Amino acid sequence: MNEFKAYSESEIKDAISQLEGWEFHAETKEISKTFSFKGYYKTIAFVNSIAWQAQKACHHPDLKVSFGKCEVRLTTHDVDGLSYKDFNLAKAIEQLYF
Repeated sequence: MNEFKAYSESEIKDAISQLEGWEFHAETKEISKTFSFKGYYKTIAFVNSIAWQAQKACHHPDLKVSFGKCEVRLTTHDVDGLSYKDFNLAKAIEQLYF
């Protein structure tokens, strides 16, 4: 698998089918998911956990944070689309959700 190659539409469909609740946005070439929490502190703890994973993977998602919610958006700018990096980080983020 070449992580620096954009996935085809069929590869995206296959990869996203393995992630619960993630959506594919063809117009922006992104995947996204909104995570919900009880309270601000838990939301920020989740965001900090994502930041640690993202830094470790050298792949940084866009995050929209509000009280009790965090929207995560992933794309690989280097390939102008989605790549292995996006789905790998999405799986790691799923494991952080508490």
